[in-house]
Formats: sequence, C-alpha cells, structure tokens
Amino acid sequence: MTIFKKLAKFIVVVLVVVWTKPLWESPVENFTTQLFGENLSFSRMQDQATSLFDSIVDNSADDEQSRTKALELSQPEDQTFSVGNIEIGDSKEEIEQTYGEPKRETTNEYGLKWASYHENYQNFLMVAYDQEDIVQGLYTNQDMIASQNDISLGSTKSEVHKKLGETESTIAHNGFNMQINSDGEYDVYRIDGNYVTIFYDEHDNDEVTAMQIVAEPLETSKSSLYADASDALKEGFEYQLFDITNAERSRRGLNVLDWNEEVKKTARKHSTDMAVNHYFDHTNQQGQSPFDRMQADGITFISAGENLAQGQTSSIFAHQGLMNSEGHRKNIVNEDFTELGVGVDFNEDNQPFYTENFLSR
Repeated sequence: MTIFKKLAKFIVVVLVVVWTKPLWESPVENFTTQLFGENLSFSRMQDQATSLFDSIVDNSADDEQSRTKALELSQPEDQTFSVGNIEIGDSKEEIEQTYGEPKRETTNEYGLKWASYHENYQNFLMVAYDQEDIVQGLYTNQDMIASQNDISLGSTKSEVHKKLGETESTIAHNGFNMQINSDGEYDVYRIDGNYVTIFYDEHDNDEVTAMQIVAEPLETSKSSLYADASDALKEGFEYQLFDITNAERSRRGLNVLDWNEEVKKTARKHSTDMAVNHYFDHTNQQGQSPFDRMQADGITFISAGENLAQGQTSSIFAHQGLMNSEGHRKNIVNEDFTELGVGVDFNEDNQPFYTENFLSR
C-alpha cells in the first residue's frame, strides 16, 4: 500500500510545488518495480501456438516494408526550434496544407486539444491550437526536430547543455511556482517566449529522444500542477499515450499496435481502482493479477504485459519516464505484442493513474 506524499506547501501566499518522481514499494515476487511505476510481463505461449504467433509478427513486419518518406526539414526562420517545420505562432490553415486533417484530436492538460498528425505513425507530431487556430504547443518523439543551433533527435545531452546553457529550475505559474526535479531525464529551457522541454534516452547515451514546446502564456496560465479531472481528459490521456507509444514503435521499425477497446476497459478499471483505493500495484486488493483481470473480462491472449505509472502531469511525461525504465521499455518495444489498451483515471487530488495492457493473440 502506497502512502502518497504531499506535493506542495504554502509559503506566505505563494504555493511552491516540487515535481518529483514517486518512489514505490519494494518488489513483490518477480515484479519489476522502478521510479515512474511498475512493469509486468507474462507469456503463455506454448509450442502449438508458436507458428500462429510467428505469422502474426511476420505479417506486421511486412506492413512495415512500405515506409513513408521522411519529411525534409528546414531550419526554422523565426524561432530556435521547429517540429515538422512548424513553429509556435503558425496557423492551422498553413499546417493542414502540408499535413492534411489531424488523425485525432484529444483534450490535453492545458484545456486545449492535441491534434495528432502522422502517416501510419510515421512523421508523427502533435500540435495544440488556441481558439484562433494558432499553434501554442508542439510535441514529437520522432526525427521531426530542426533548430538554428543543430540540435536534433539524437543530439547528446552534453551537446544540448553546451549550446543552450543553463536550464530552468522553476516555472512561475498562475499562483504557484513549480520547481523542476527531473533527475536528468529531461531539461526545460525558456527560449523565444516558449518553454522547451528536451527529453533524453538514458538507455541510449542520453540522446535527445523527444521534444515538447509550449508557449509561455499557455504554460504559465496553469493554476495548479494537475489539470482538473474530467472524462474528456481521461480519454485524451488514454489516446495520447497510445499514439505516442505507436510513434515510438514506428520510429524503431516495429509493428504498429492495434487499439483494443475491451482491454482499454480492463485497464481503466484498474486505474480507477488504484486511484479510489489509494494503492499502486499490479495485483489488486482482491488478489487478481493483470492476467486474471483480463481473463475475467473475457479477453484471451497468447502473451501480455502491463505497465503502470502514477502522478505524471501528462501522457507525454508518463511515456518518456516509462521509456527510461528498463522493464517498462521492454513492454513498449516488444516486437511480439500486437494490441494495446490504455486506461487512465484520477484520484481526489487530480493525479492521473496510467495502466497500459499489451497483448498478442
């Protein structure tokens, strides 16, 4: 049973929030417990199922043969960074002349929507527009980053520090200051009137693996660390984590996972259970494992895995943290999985609980 630590305290009139990654209880049985959550993999593959399973993987691999042409990136004109040749302040009309209509639009933690653009999860990026259809936010975890100082996907952390200098340690929001404690997994810079978050891959030489850019007025307009819970945000975080996971897999030449609505329901029920009953574990309070829960819901599978995370302010931060945890990473880039369901819910403090259930069948 996890006792949640208070994330904030009042000092005079200003609320100071220290965003730290939670520490979880000791490993149980063969569970892999790490910072940012827990990972569990399970395989029921038997000899007679192997040929069927291999054919599924092979078919997925064949689909990946036709790769979309990489976007030709140009140096940004007005700002230090661009994503997919898009800069903060560009218009939706301009963008959709190049990318067409978004594949999906989902509510984000800023009260706007992330519009996701991609071609079967290649050339993937997400764009947040304001009410006037002007770009206020950008994100990608693919080779879509261009800059005026040669920072791009694959640049090292030391190169970023050399070119950009000191990072931000605090962001002043509307009524509270957030102290940044990333344990080296990402850096935040204030550049061109934007907050630029650069994520690093700790398992690949601390190379740049993703970037989020948010216009300063949008970032500082937040009145609390966590956005108010809502059904729209719940669904938004679920689809965003699914899309980002598939973009990660596509970048690595892996098969794209299919969305499984029934598995999503199982995953969401577990997130709700953990949020309401104040615990964080693969095994629920009735003693059911992830695989017990899926079977109880009539879901069949050959192999399955589960990732859990709690407390990250968005699916972007949840995914990047999970990728820096070796056990979670194995589930995300497991070439055998073919389907994914993501379930999210919030506790009374609006902290999100994320459950990813991967499977093949």
